[in-house]
Amino acid sequence: MPATFDPAAFAGSECTVTIPDRAVRAGRHRVAYPGAGRPVSAPRTGHAPSPAETLPDHAAHLIAPPARPRHAMPPARHAPPRPRPAPAAEPLPKGRDGKRNLPRIPADAMRVTVLIPAHNEAKQITETIASLRRQERPPDHIVVIADNCTDATAAFAQLCGVEIVGTRGNEHKKAGALNQVLDRLLPILGPEDAIMVMDADSALDPGFIRHGIDYLADGRYAAVGGTFTGKPGGGAVGMFQRNEYARYARDVRRLQGKALVLTGTATIFRATTLQEVVAARRSKRLPGLPHVYDVRVLTEDNELTLAILHLGFRILCPPECTLTTEVMPTWRELAQQRLRWKRGALENLVDYGWTPITRPYWGRQLLSLIGILVITAYLSSLVYSAIWLGGITISPIWAAVTVIFMVERVVTVRQRGKFQMALAATIVVEMVFDVFLQIVQARAFWQAAWRKERKW
Repeated sequence: MPATFDPAAFAGSECTVTIPDRAVRAGRHRVAYPGAGRPVSAPRTGHAPSPAETLPDHAAHLIAPPARPRHAMPPARHAPPRPRPAPAAEPLPKGRDGKRNLPRIPADAMRVTVLIPAHNEAKQITETIASLRRQERPPDHIVVIADNCTDATAAFAQLCGVEIVGTRGNEHKKAGALNQVLDRLLPILGPEDAIMVMDADSALDPGFIRHGIDYLADGRYAAVGGTFTGKPGGGAVGMFQRNEYARYARDVRRLQGKALVLTGTATIFRATTLQEVVAARRSKRLPGLPHVYDVRVLTEDNELTLAILHLGFRILCPPECTLTTEVMPTWRELAQQRLRWKRGALENLVDYGWTPITRPYWGRQLLSLIGILVITAYLSSLVYSAIWLGGITISPIWAAVTVIFMVERVVTVRQRGKFQMALAATIVVEMVFDVFLQIVQARAFWQAAWRKERKW
């Protein structure tokens, strides 16, 4: 793709990349599409920026010839090759906990391929790639999956020196986009390979990949996920999400990395783990079609976590693997996101049923239901006192609940600073967010029970 670079940018704080208007409007950046043996021109995007597109300063050092990958995406064929099934024999004895081990691999011998599914992420894709370039242990290969993009996502990613793969005919959102690439990639990978999947709106902290590979190479863990904080922005709703993410990270640390979900924000898998997931789906030991991700579900990362655990593997979210991710900027968008998460988690559990693996997950759903009942009773008692008794009167029981709630709010947000601790101590402010989440949870229960139409 023709592009000119401003030499002064490398000495200053900003990198200016000029993409000719006609090239962008014609969509003449090169994108490799599944189903074709060579790169083809991207379809007309409809994106018509000004003659100069400016990349943020944090991406300035990215414009350089990419390192030669140890392997590249194979050309697509009319019939994708069948992924190699995992070996039938156990590579190592099971641990004392009954979980399976994988072969130990020297950490410096492991190859890391990063897959970034992206739909119209032109504003954030350069920051995401920049965070990969800054890694203490850089990945060997970065692939941006341009999924039905109508903006300059592919153009900016290509300028950053990574491989671009465009989806074709994908109707299954993120899961479908990843499957199109993984169906081609997995058959050529071996025991020394690792695959990292991360969101296009996330940015890794520098030690993420190095620490993640150290854990995977040991053989105890089949996949390693990250804990995240929220990026700036979003006003009050953004602040609430950042506090929520801080509490989540604290809980994971307190449980020594025993998280329930390998989130889609960033997770590294042993390639053999994903190959076995595909083989298990093919043999009907796991639900879904023979792909890595189950495209029927709303929460593909939660479902894949359950799949890996049901195969007898261990997972971990260590304290060293951290990142930042985008927050929802409006209450409406947050409600849509959380409804999808909560309903998807419920439906995943229904698919897997009552098993030793799912029992803790069912327990959390029960706690969520109890939380809805408690918060409803608490607010109802306040309304009753205000209307029928002429003022708010809190019984000793509810007073104790209030104190416990206040202490929990303050302690769990300590990492966010004194201002957030003081805000949490008022209870009233954060009560708004908690009630909001409880309403979304109740709606998820209702929709799942009555099998309402799913919406992404």
